[in-house]
Amino acid sequence: MMGDLTTNEGQTWANNQNSQTAGARGPVLVQDYQLLEKLAHFNRERIPERVVHAKGAGAKGYFELTRDMSDYTMAGLFNGLGKKTPVITRFSQVAGEAGYPDTYRDVRGFAVRFYTDEGNYDIVGNNTPVFFINDALKFPDFIHSQKRDPKTHARSQDMQWDFWSLSPETVHQVTMLMSDRGIPASYRMMHGYGSHTFKWVNKQGEQFWVKYHFKTNQGVHNLSNEVAEELRGKDTDYLQNDLYNAIEDQDYPSWTVAVQIVPYKAGLDYSQDIFDVTKVISQKDYPLIEIGQMVLDENPKNNFEDIEELAFSPANFVPGIEASPDKLLQGRLFGYKDAARYRLGANYEQLATNRPKNEVHNYERDGLMAQNQNGDVNYEPNSLGGPEENRHAEVHGDALDGKVGNYSVNEDYYTAAGKLYRLLPTDEKARLIENIKSNLGQVKDIKIKIRETKQFYQADKEYGTRVAEALGLELSLIK
Repeated sequence: MMGDLTTNEGQTWANNQNSQTAGARGPVLVQDYQLLEKLAHFNRERIPERVVHAKGAGAKGYFELTRDMSDYTMAGLFNGLGKKTPVITRFSQVAGEAGYPDTYRDVRGFAVRFYTDEGNYDIVGNNTPVFFINDALKFPDFIHSQKRDPKTHARSQDMQWDFWSLSPETVHQVTMLMSDRGIPASYRMMHGYGSHTFKWVNKQGEQFWVKYHFKTNQGVHNLSNEVAEELRGKDTDYLQNDLYNAIEDQDYPSWTVAVQIVPYKAGLDYSQDIFDVTKVISQKDYPLIEIGQMVLDENPKNNFEDIEELAFSPANFVPGIEASPDKLLQGRLFGYKDAARYRLGANYEQLATNRPKNEVHNYERDGLMAQNQNGDVNYEPNSLGGPEENRHAEVHGDALDGKVGNYSVNEDYYTAAGKLYRLLPTDEKARLIENIKSNLGQVKDIKIKIRETKQFYQADKEYGTRVAEALGLELSLIK
């Protein structure tokens, strides 16, 4: 027994079954404060959904360091063999709304927050090591093409393939999306990636470039189109429920965490731009180094408070980890926190799920829903003993040179997609072609089909030829 039912002001609630009325047949009285408050709160119970990654599920757990990385970074969570750091994760779909079925073909978000002793550190990635675009300026247009047609209000193959066919940097990710990994069988059974290149700095000031890899210990498993469609009709929350039920059954999912480390100068001189998120760094050149295990062993106590109010940001770094010149990453450093302020309010970082485990000391004050404020000095510099800056956390800058302008990366976008195609087993190649046929084949405008197929052909002649044959295009149109 939890005690008396009360209002949010703590007053005892006498009757939660019937409104106050003037006599048995009414009308309802305006003085029924409890009715009015209940309806008013109900009208405001929904917050704006995320513009992207609206549908998702999350869980809590820990990261345990199995290899000390203090030679490469001063970040505490990566220093000290056996160190455990609490984590919270969120897995998601990119394009669909909050009620969208889990088993549509889509990239999956893979976001991890580490509640470190030095503040929150977020890795906000996907289940693919690359992305569709490499410049934040194109992100709103890309997402618009994945959403609903402004006229028909329906998802449109024409829109997304039109954008992809006019954006050659997308061909690597499109190939991944149309391959088997486009429909994971479980959030537990997919890899995760930080995707971008980041910077690590050790206590001596030495700098390194780093890529994050989360390798599922459950094995990678994907769904066929047929099974995915069948599940879609039975359980729209299939992936969410699979994760929740596994943890409830104490079948705790885990991932081996590894990194690729590239010496600072070698990264700048690498054969391709390591800051272009449409490409990978070859593991032959820089093999994976296993550094730890991530285990998820706790479901949310309250999904709204723990997961829906959770606000990740790639800008959440701790000393020893910094941003790189990746143009898409640079835009995300602003975009995520700004989205959180719109969705949750100015003080979203004071919500329990976003609050760091160490104490917060700064001069930000007031605003909507401000909590835990005191009467201490609210300006800086001051002579009243307020918090002071610590140069230990200072960013280690990169040398810059060049004229201000709007630059295109202007690189080869096809080689990586061709390599990926040639790595696929024969049966997966066949499914890739069939998936492209069933999706691109729905596009009404033949010019879009030709443009996209030309990209596949430039990636690999066999790849493009097979797509052309599947779509019934003359080869002369794509060569």
